[in-house]
Amino acid sequence: TSVTSAKVAVNDVLLHYQQTGEGEHAVLLLPGMLGSGETDFGPQIKNLNKKLFTVVAWDPRGYGHSRPPDRDFPLDFFERDAKDAVDLMKTLKFKKVSLLGWSDGGITALIAAAKYPSYINKMVIWGANAYVTEEDETIYQGIRDVSKWSERTRKPLETLYGYDYFAKTCEKWVDGIKQFKRLPDGNICRHLLPLVQCPTLIVHGEKDPLVPRFHADFIHKHVRGSRLHLMPEGKHNLHLRFANEFNKLAEDFLQ
Repeated sequence: TSVTSAKVAVNDVLLHYQQTGEGEHAVLLLPGMLGSGETDFGPQIKNLNKKLFTVVAWDPRGYGHSRPPDRDFPLDFFERDAKDAVDLMKTLKFKKVSLLGWSDGGITALIAAAKYPSYINKMVIWGANAYVTEEDETIYQGIRDVSKWSERTRKPLETLYGYDYFAKTCEKWVDGIKQFKRLPDGNICRHLLPLVQCPTLIVHGEKDPLVPRFHADFIHKHVRGSRLHLMPEGKHNLHLRFANEFNKLAEDFLQ
């Protein structure tokens, strides 16, 4: 099935998205830090079941092709993304939607599920965290300088943004995420977890160098009825590295 790309006006910005499949079940893919549908979800856009699902991958404002505006990180940037994501799907006339959220997109998905419970069907998240610790802050500091990233991780984003925007926005992201460290308990969305009502699958790669295991355990403990699935060899990008295994996991859960 073909993939269509388009932009639509939502909350005073033009949001870019890709769409494929003609299934009854609408699924929104939410990318991670600096990510876009095309850089973050190639194997999902290509291979998720087109008969069962209508798959939409969006670029949050300031990321991917949802520019202008340039990306900024006010304290409520995750809430803003959650509202944008839900309003995008409503603008596209979907009655209800399931969420697949990676990393920052997982945080956005948690907030969307908590704040718009009647609109969210099911949710799969991986590489997400509900708060920021000292350990996290050290990890973020370690990725601040994009010239130190591996070629393979850096290249797609450098191609998408050009080096300057990519480097500058990564630094802004690190400062943006570190703001939460100053809040009580490093809170990003821990207070919202008990409000999540939809069936939730948390996937965690046990070799994830960016998000320690305790984050997945915390979300699992505080999202009622959630399931936790561990991938022993998975790193942060487990859905790309083990795409077939991940896609099957997600499809089985969403059905």
